[in-house]
Amino acid sequence: MGKQDWPADIDPQSGFRLPLLKRDELDEAGQRRYDRAVGGENIAGLQGPTGIMLYSPKTSEAQSSVTRYLRNESGIPPRVREIALLITSRCMDQQFEWTAHEPVAVKAGVPRETIDAIKFDGATAALDATDALVIELGRAVWRDHKVSPELFARARAAFEPHMLVDLVLIMGTHASTAALLTAFNMQLHDGVEPMLPIA
Repeated sequence: MGKQDWPADIDPQSGFRLPLLKRDELDEAGQRRYDRAVGGENIAGLQGPTGIMLYSPKTSEAQSSVTRYLRNESGIPPRVREIALLITSRCMDQQFEWTAHEPVAVKAGVPRETIDAIKFDGATAALDATDALVIELGRAVWRDHKVSPELFARARAAFEPHMLVDLVLIMGTHASTAALLTAFNMQLHDGVEPMLPIA
C-alpha cells in the first residue's frame, strides 16, 4: 500500500490527519521531542505517534519519560513486554502499532506460535505458560473489561506486585497510543505491508 491509496483527509507528509509540525513551530519541549524522534529514539520516527504528539509537547515529554521507564527500566523482560504490546494492539485492532511491533517481538524472542495466537485470536493452552498468561490478562482487560480473581492470582504469582502494576501500565500507555493512531488515522509507512488481519 502506498500514499496513492491513502484516504483523502490524510496529509501526504505526515501520514495522518494533520500536517507534520516543523521544528521551528515547536516550543523547547517540542523541539527536544522532535530531535529525539529524528535521532532514532523510536521505531516510527515522526511518521507515527510522535508526529501526532508534537501537537501536545508537554504531554509528549511526560509520556515519553513514562514509556521509556516502562519499556527499558522497569525490569519487564523484553519478551513479556512485546507480548503485552502485541495483545494490546490486537485488542485495539491497531494496524500501525501491530506492524511496527511484530518484528520487534520476533527480535525479542517471542515465538511464532505466540505471535500467531495473538494475531489470529487463537487458543493459548499450548503456549509457554507466561506467554499465555500475558495474553489472557490483556484479553481480560481489553475485551472482557474484568479480570477474574483466578486470573489475577495467577498473574500475581507469576509477576511480583510492582512488575504486575508496571505490566498493566505498559498495556495502558500502548492503548492510549492506539487511540491517537486510530483517531488521526495514522497510515503505514509508504510501501509497508499490513501484518494484522483486520477489515
